[in-house]
Amino acid sequence: MAKNTGAGHRRGAVRGRSQTLNTRTGSWTLRDVLTGKFLNAKSDKKPFKGVRKEK
Repeated sequence: MAKNTGAGHRRGAVRGRSQTLNTRTGSWTLRDVLTGKFLNAKSDKKPFKGVRKEK
């Protein structure tokens, strides 16, 4: 399980999640690996930290 340290940095990878770029809006979308459901989308154009990217 990933942990947030006091310095604002993540230690370890987020498991069970992946992210993909929404080409229509240009934002990154968080996705559950097991169910395939979309969970969250970022409001800025930067990717999520510590989450693997789908191709």
